[in-house]
Amino acid sequence: MPLELFHKTPAHFSFRATVYSHGWCELPPFGLDEVNWRLKYVFRDAAGKKAVFGIISEKKGGVLIELANSKIAPQHILRDTRHLLRLDDDLRGLYEAVDGHDALKWVTEKRAGRLLRSPTVWEDLVKTICTTNCSWALTKNMVGNLVEKLGAPAGKGEKAFPTPTAMASVSSDFYREEIRAGYRSPYFAELAEAVASGKLDPEGWLHSDLPTPELKTKMKRVKGVGDYAAENLLKLVGRYDGLALDSWLRSQFYKKHNAEKTCSDKKIEKHYKKFGEWRGLVIWCDMTEKWIS
Repeated sequence: MPLELFHKTPAHFSFRATVYSHGWCELPPFGLDEVNWRLKYVFRDAAGKKAVFGIISEKKGGVLIELANSKIAPQHILRDTRHLLRLDDDLRGLYEAVDGHDALKWVTEKRAGRLLRSPTVWEDLVKTICTTNCSWALTKNMVGNLVEKLGAPAGKGEKAFPTPTAMASVSSDFYREEIRAGYRSPYFAELAEAVASGKLDPEGWLHSDLPTPELKTKMKRVKGVGDYAAENLLKLVGRYDGLALDSWLRSQFYKKHNAEKTCSDKKIEKHYKKFGEWRGLVIWCDMTEKWIS
């Protein structure tokens, strides 16, 4: 039977700003209905054996989660929704950091700053590796293949993101030939085995007591995760010290702040230094203003 759940949202929350915060809304098992403004997602249980298709939309005072069935416990769905929409995040520090900067006042006005993420760090880790050294079209193709070929079915053609166990069940050749993952193929096979066996626990990064530089170093031990990927992942676990510079972010900075001329990373770092621990989130908001406004 279909099931509807409701989750209250904080006062300073914007559904649209969160959904549009970055490209995750375009990567399966997410999907976005921009006409009716509904975010689609295929939830799965902790064991990865059950999956259910859901639609998240705004409702006065919160969000409505419409589920195709009640196979997964409501508290599990609510927890995942709270996590992926960042409903527990305290962004007062961000708004204080941009206060007095006229070009960034829209961040507070639009209630921006929450970066959409997956219900698990595992999913965000794999997706982030899929964004490195390639076009966005190729990223979407790889993630789509992972979900289609290894995800648990939720009915009507919908599938969840694959578990570490599911990804560990295939070889690097499978990733190369079926997922079209290229050089990432052996990385995915090794990563999935490490997580499935318990040798690596990405979920532990969420509440790690390590200082950010040490946590970044730990993330970079995963093959396929360099400075950009690690700093992007840090943002998704709530640490915004790093800028996560890549070719796209650099090009946007050149256009907006350097008369379309290339410059050193040190100049970019100097520009955002004044925002302290929030600088990684500030640069992202600054470069994606047109998405929100």
